[in-house]
Amino acid sequence: MRAGMRALPLLMLVSVLGALRAGGTELTFELPDSDRQCFHQELERGLKFTLDYQVISGGHYDVDCYVEDPNGRTIYKETKKQYGSFPHRTEVQGVYTFCFSNEFSTFSHKTVYFDFQVGDEPPILPDMSNRVTALTQMESACVTIHEALNTVIDSQTHYRLREAQDRSRAEDLNGRVSYWSVGETLILFVVSIGQVLLLKSFFTEKRPGSGSTST
Repeated sequence: MRAGMRALPLLMLVSVLGALRAGGTELTFELPDSDRQCFHQELERGLKFTLDYQVISGGHYDVDCYVEDPNGRTIYKETKKQYGSFPHRTEVQGVYTFCFSNEFSTFSHKTVYFDFQVGDEPPILPDMSNRVTALTQMESACVTIHEALNTVIDSQTHYRLREAQDRSRAEDLNGRVSYWSVGETLILFVVSIGQVLLLKSFFTEKRPGSGSTST
């Protein structure tokens, strides 16, 4: 019972710190060759958003990315990028569009990851920016834990993407090595048969011609 009572404040603290993160969306999707994928989000004026993206697998690990505001004006555009980040504060209210394009590729599809964060992160303590007095030990511990959790989340995302990218490269390399091994086996088999036939032709006895005349 005492252990449960001790664990309850910690669970509440973790829940509060997790809820204080800015809202957003993470997504990993397949982008076929010669194709384009767009996403739409309605945002209020003066709201901050951040778009982070990275190509996990496919081709040269590059993709085109652009962002348009509700008036159709392009506010961000990058071509053939492996990864990128775009922070922006909205100037008009409406639906914002961000697209990923693989139209320049004719045979390789891509796997793309993006993280779309919306809004500023609220302070974990009330009136924290306007406080004059120093933080208490509990409040300092909350701030430290909150920053540590954010670092852990970012590190987990980074290593998860690195692991997916390395796995894709390893599978591609494994496929190439397998094809090369099969090709070498076939070549060795053909050369061996050729050598056997060549040696056999050297030791084959030639029969004398039957067309000789007797005197």
